[in-house]
Amino acid sequence: MTLLEFARGPALQWSLIILVAGIVWRLFGALLVGSGKDLSAARKPGGVGDGLGAIASRSLPAEAFEKRIRFQHVSGYAWHIALFVTVLFFGPHILFFESILGFGWPNLPNAVVLFAGAVALGLLIALLIRRAIHPVQKLLSNFDDYFSVIVTMLPLVTGFLAYGHVGGRYETLLAIHLLSIEALFIWFPFGKLMHTAMTFPSRYQAGTSFGRKGVKA
Repeated sequence: MTLLEFARGPALQWSLIILVAGIVWRLFGALLVGSGKDLSAARKPGGVGDGLGAIASRSLPAEAFEKRIRFQHVSGYAWHIALFVTVLFFGPHILFFESILGFGWPNLPNAVVLFAGAVALGLLIALLIRRAIHPVQKLLSNFDDYFSVIVTMLPLVTGFLAYGHVGGRYETLLAIHLLSIEALFIWFPFGKLMHTAMTFPSRYQAGTSFGRKGVKA
């Protein structure tokens, strides 16, 4: 079995199993914890409107902190958009998704996707440097913070190398690219990257909980 065959076969299968099982385990654990029993009478039902309102309001920074976190906020949204374009609209990626889902969609020109990938990679590097030198972020950061950024960065770096045929045979570069993605899959449920799956459910839960107490989330 070649390295590429391993990356396309067992490594991909097991990483996807770990990814899905890990996400289900984390979400199930969060549901089991729940929000606790109310110790006083609810001031109002705290329904869907409160949950959706919290999702919307917490997608923007509080006015008191907006200036301080403007860089992280703007760069964060820009990074997610750039990564979305890179992952979902690159021709070879679409073919991969089509092989799994049974359907595909139109791709964007390579130049557009490459630009988006460069933006995503550049922003990750900038955020990593800022975390390392900012006096407050540096104190608050731990291994998870740095490793999550690095393991997210590697598929972009290896993707550029494979696309440009830089550093070795294309088959080897492609295998390394796939393995870096699979490492990301394996780490995803167990690190802070899990916020991707937890953000909206947690905001919704907080909104409904605060709504019952008559407090705006």
